[in-house]
Amino acid sequence: MTEQKSDLERVFAHIEENRESFIERVMDYVRHPSISAQNKGIAEVAAILVDMLNGMGMEAITIPTKNHPMVLGRMEKQPGKPTVLLYGHYDVQPPEPYELWDSPPFEPTIRDGRIYARGIGDNKGQHFAQLMALESHLKVTGELPCNVIFLLEGEEEIGSPHIAEFVAEHADKLNAADLVVTSDGPLHESDTPIITFGVRGVASFELRAKTANRDAHSGNFGGVMPNAIWKLVHLLATMKNDKGEITIDGLHDVVVPPTNMEREAVDKLPLDLEAIKADLGIKELDAPLDRGYFDRLMFHPTLTINGLHGGYGGPGQKTVLPCEAFAKCDIRLVESLTPDYVFEKVRAHVAAHAPDVEFVPLNAMLPSKTPMDSPFAQVIQDAIFTARGVEPLLYPTVGGSLPDYVFTKILKKPAFVVPYANADEANHAPNENLKLDLFVAGIKTGAALLTKLGEMKP
Repeated sequence: MTEQKSDLERVFAHIEENRESFIERVMDYVRHPSISAQNKGIAEVAAILVDMLNGMGMEAITIPTKNHPMVLGRMEKQPGKPTVLLYGHYDVQPPEPYELWDSPPFEPTIRDGRIYARGIGDNKGQHFAQLMALESHLKVTGELPCNVIFLLEGEEEIGSPHIAEFVAEHADKLNAADLVVTSDGPLHESDTPIITFGVRGVASFELRAKTANRDAHSGNFGGVMPNAIWKLVHLLATMKNDKGEITIDGLHDVVVPPTNMEREAVDKLPLDLEAIKADLGIKELDAPLDRGYFDRLMFHPTLTINGLHGGYGGPGQKTVLPCEAFAKCDIRLVESLTPDYVFEKVRAHVAAHAPDVEFVPLNAMLPSKTPMDSPFAQVIQDAIFTARGVEPLLYPTVGGSLPDYVFTKILKKPAFVVPYANADEANHAPNENLKLDLFVAGIKTGAALLTKLGEMKP
């Protein structure tokens, strides 16, 4: 007697049977440009998504913001079952420079087991995999194992300027969610799946020095007129010392150290430090030299000088004494640091050390962190193992910044990042790509996640 297959096994079989169709459809999807920075194709792709979601039986609409619209879809027909909010973004980076692409960015091409196209990895291919997971369940069983809210943003690639306002204003449409899952970013370089529990925030600012009403001759006025660049250099030197320590008074006072669980997770992460140094062309890591590699990216704020500008930068020599200079900087924020707190400390530091330098706060984003002992963490791990046959690596946080804070700090929901793309996806760069096998594995992972959530006890 043949053993009856489970619903998930039948869903997996459906995914394999429709592999080529899914690949063709995602290629058709990324063929439509949706470049937020240039406002190209945004409305058209939002409409495509609404039609796609409604065609699957979801209730889908676009909701306007002050710029590009949000796409919101929902299917909540399983009372007593968890509700997962699946977040992604349908906007993409500009494709320029075109001449560095081996094939046109909006003419998807398959080469060596990969799809090449702008947006295929970041983020259209990844949230399309989630959509196909939903569709596969509906095709096979006629229903979803749990409740789903789908939120797709049109401004992520320009810094998500309106998502916090949107989430706060429309919390009534999102509060039913028990957790948030984002499929964005890369897997480990070995293609091992990962789960990320947090992201660092960022606070960017500019320092502007003006010492006179014009540039001057460095011989006639050197030693007389203050040099704007030197003024900034001396100020910056008071903000971080040669030991790698950020010396802005009070900045570290609210930083929360990692938990034992986070420490244990980091200790299990694979690391080839020599390969990283070789790839970057460096001989040693930045100071402090005794700080662990992952500690640098997860548990400590950083101060980066993004650019220092002033005076003459052209060919040859110009003996000029610059009257103006500016530095662009950012501080990456670990959990418990807020942009307002950091800006307050930097402003006070500048006032104390160089009161005539202007401090100008720029863009900012809060950090986000979900506890690693969340009851949903093991469910997501089980789903990944069921779909991939591999235990995922657990990252307490990552070094970059995503708008996850809108979920953890505004909605007060646990938020997880579960990427599907290869580490060399070249997102934001020419020849962006996604491995075909990983795209299909992403569909299966999404399908398994829905099943495992549906199996949770209330």
